[in-house]
Amino acid sequence: MPVAGESEPVPARLNIARYCLADNARVRPDQVAITVVGDGLAATSMSFGEVDLSVRRRVAGLLSLGLPAGSRVMIRMANDIDYALTWFAAMGAGLIALPSSSQLTASEAEFLLDNSGAAAVALSADLVGGFVAPAGVVVLDPARLAELATFEPVDDYADTAADDPAYLIYTSGTSGRPKGVLHAHRAAFGRRPMHEHWMALRATDRVLHAGAFNWTYTLGVGLVDPWSRGASSILYNGSRDVQVWPRLIERYRATIFATVPTLYRQILKYCNLAEHDLASLRHGLTAGEPMPTDLLAAWRDATGTELYEALGMSEISTYVSSSPSDPIRVGSPGRPQAGRRVVILPREGGTEPLPAGEVGLLAVHRSDPSLMLGYWNRPDEEELVYRGEWFVGGDLAFLDADGYVWFEGRNDDLMNAMGYRVSPLEVESVLAEHPMVAEVAVTEVRVRADVSVIAAFVVPRDAAEPDAAALLDFARERLAAYKCPKEIVFVDSLPRTRNGKVTRRALTLLGAQSSGSESSGRHAGRPTDMPAS
Repeated sequence: MPVAGESEPVPARLNIARYCLADNARVRPDQVAITVVGDGLAATSMSFGEVDLSVRRRVAGLLSLGLPAGSRVMIRMANDIDYALTWFAAMGAGLIALPSSSQLTASEAEFLLDNSGAAAVALSADLVGGFVAPAGVVVLDPARLAELATFEPVDDYADTAADDPAYLIYTSGTSGRPKGVLHAHRAAFGRRPMHEHWMALRATDRVLHAGAFNWTYTLGVGLVDPWSRGASSILYNGSRDVQVWPRLIERYRATIFATVPTLYRQILKYCNLAEHDLASLRHGLTAGEPMPTDLLAAWRDATGTELYEALGMSEISTYVSSSPSDPIRVGSPGRPQAGRRVVILPREGGTEPLPAGEVGLLAVHRSDPSLMLGYWNRPDEEELVYRGEWFVGGDLAFLDADGYVWFEGRNDDLMNAMGYRVSPLEVESVLAEHPMVAEVAVTEVRVRADVSVIAAFVVPRDAAEPDAAALLDFARERLAAYKCPKEIVFVDSLPRTRNGKVTRRALTLLGAQSSGSESSGRHAGRPTDMPAS
């Protein structure tokens, strides 16, 4: 089994807040820990000393509420520094932080509140009006949060064990309602392999992350990772404007930029990078969705820097990646990070790892400190993801002879074409090579009760005249007949989650609603109930 080096033993006692803040407050109290930039590039910054003191004040305030250790504190706040301080304070008090998005609908938020059994909920001013707290739930509105921040600070953070629960995140499952993924304080320590073998993180780095605070990609790569190494974080909470990112890199001399492939593509398309001084940037990080190979080449040409990709999931964060110390192999997200025990297991069951070259389910050893404690109140689902000593998350992949992982899509994303299993990523990678195509997503669409076809949803390039026949001919030249799409649907943009991932389920619904004749080349626009890309 691929194991690059051995992982460090996890300390028996560990608290994420102490791990990220206490040493920094002692060693570098005046260094900027976080800068949050808004519209007009107006910024608010705090040093490590200020962050540590503010979090310890909030810890004291939360403890004054008398909540039992392990109580859930749901955070539904604006994308600002107070969000981060509240998140760390909840964990620092020995409570379980539940980050959520301020963009959730009322019913979505109510589900999380009820399902988690949260004892308290922190709310932004714009979310307080009309909110009716369930019986026994403490509402921390802005005035109450401000009051908690004035308490005499605790001398130290809660003396939690590394295996004690720290935070609970909800992720969209393959079906039904979101499910809670519970992580321990050890998860922060378990991220250490990422620092060397993806981020190449240094204490002198300034990490700019493009995500919102509620996203674990942001909380991890944007806060926990830089702070645990003494580096600075830069986050943006202004209006959506792709032009802002090169300006932020230039103004704040960002050394590492982290986001999803989609945003990198938009930056290349809409920004004139030659107008900006990007000399500070050492490299970019990308995760959340597979990186198209042409994107890497385009970014290299435009900036002279690399994009290092990582593969991960909510249950364990990233564990496969490329980095400056591990050469990029175009098309692969990289190799298992040092200390990770990663194998490929058969799809249909068994614990015997498959040899190099055989496609199966990517599995991580359950001893990995980054791995979740479990699914919140869903023991039946936990039984489905563990095989003996291995956690199997549903990603299809194979390892080559050099240990590089080649991602084949999600096990539940696979399409059935004439009895063959087809990965949408394979079809997408071919169609993306056509000069007409700006973006593409492929899924299986039911056109009749008993008939499904492969459909490609294509965002054409600005200057391109949509031509479905030409695109189908292009695919037929490069794919086996059973892999070729039978439908081409031209759209204005692809439906995505708030964090930028393509929503195949929305595409399936769109295709079913507008299904017509084969190879119709329809233009369906963008579903109005989905966020724009």
